[in-house]
Amino acid sequence: MATQKFTVVLTWDEQEKLWVTHVPALNWLSTYGKTQEEAMAMTQEAVLGYLEAAEQEGIAVPLQ
Repeated sequence: MATQKFTVVLTWDEQEKLWVTHVPALNWLSTYGKTQEEAMAMTQEAVLGYLEAAEQEGIAVPLQ
């Protein structure tokens, strides 16, 4: 699989005291973590899972 890069929106949720990420190109895939680093690591794992599932199901993934 070729390397792909996706824009990640990282925001602080004051109420939950967590960093939240969204990946707009992948149906606003969202994860979170206690630190920015943890949130980004969770996002990377979620994106890889999304791409693997999309490939298995024959779903096209948008290019950025």
